[in-house]
Amino acid sequence: MKQKLASILLLGLSFAANAQNASTSEKSPATETYNKWSIEVNGGANKPIRTFTKGYSTETVNFFHADLGARYMFNTKFGLKLDFGYDKFQERNNTPNFETTYLRTDLQGVINLGRVLNFETWTNSIGLLAHGGFGISKFNSKDGYDQDDYLVNGIAGLTAQVRLSNRVALTGDLSGIIHASQNQSWDGMSNARVATIDGILFNASLGLTVYLGKSEKHADWAAEVDTKYNSLEQRVATIESGLLDSDKDGVADFYDLEPNSITGVAVNTKGQSIDNNKNGVPDELESYLEKTYGQNGKTVPNSTLEDLINGGYVNTYFDSNSSKPTYTSLSGVDFLVKYLKNNPSKSADIIGYADEIGNTEYNLELSRKRAEAVKSIIVSAGIDASRLNVVANGEDTSVNKDSKEARQIVRRVSFRVK
Repeated sequence: MKQKLASILLLGLSFAANAQNASTSEKSPATETYNKWSIEVNGGANKPIRTFTKGYSTETVNFFHADLGARYMFNTKFGLKLDFGYDKFQERNNTPNFETTYLRTDLQGVINLGRVLNFETWTNSIGLLAHGGFGISKFNSKDGYDQDDYLVNGIAGLTAQVRLSNRVALTGDLSGIIHASQNQSWDGMSNARVATIDGILFNASLGLTVYLGKSEKHADWAAEVDTKYNSLEQRVATIESGLLDSDKDGVADFYDLEPNSITGVAVNTKGQSIDNNKNGVPDELESYLEKTYGQNGKTVPNSTLEDLINGGYVNTYFDSNSSKPTYTSLSGVDFLVKYLKNNPSKSADIIGYADEIGNTEYNLELSRKRAEAVKSIIVSAGIDASRLNVVANGEDTSVNKDSKEARQIVRRVSFRVK
């Protein structure tokens, strides 16, 4: 008997592992807002066939069967249940007397065929479950050998469901149970070892399933079209908000890699300020600065220059995983140097950033190194180090990290004068 129990345990664990694998490969909806536990109670009829002693048999239908089970769903399609069954049957009229009591326990996998077959497309109140597994059982016929006979069993069946409410469902089940290692006939009057697979028992029952949990629906009824509805709404909202053009540059935010470009500055189809010489300053802005600030001693109001610097329109850029500024973007440093030389009472924060690729702590340190590198250049240009403050801002998460162009934008050092 111990060997039988060990075999059943191994089979059950193997099946549970397979069911868990199925639940992970069959991904649950992104938002699991459904209950997973349920209790099942049902009762009905049974019919044992093979094996009986010659001359012994039961009624076509024996009206004593009961079943109690607990079920857990890994997702809306796959689950496990542990159930206990009790059956009683006896002789039919005009045959020798016997009365047999049968008990079993099984670990079964459950497939929610209603979700697999998309019942939700035509009904939200009818469901269908398939179940099957292995267990152990015993029976005793008090008029025969009158001793317990222990068996190994396999079980499979279908359960029809009618949802009465979000907490209760009416069920009808039809199951077949096959047995091995059966020593006695069902009537207990003779030896039953006639084949590897011995007695067969059918159960037909009606019952109730009670759903447990705090959510509105159980996995039996939480179809993916329901659980994905919120996700769809979020996508629509994202598209709607993405069609806005926050910086009024003619490119919707959804496609805009530079959603804060300066108003009136020419941009490309991705919303990026046109910067043909790749020096970090938009061409139109650079042309304006050259005319008003770099020629003939002309100056622009300090407030205007501060707005440009603090608004993030003057930057120095870096290659991936590098703390050395790209050569073409050094004019951004030159712009700040000119401003600080002409405004000796001003100081500046030098703010380093990194993209999201890699370890967060590493990127924080990389952003500091970038800011320190730019500070060294400014100090070498004649600005006192006491006027410069290094700020490491780490990762800039404001752009799509899967976009190569967007990541180039955030690998930068910007400035804030004060």
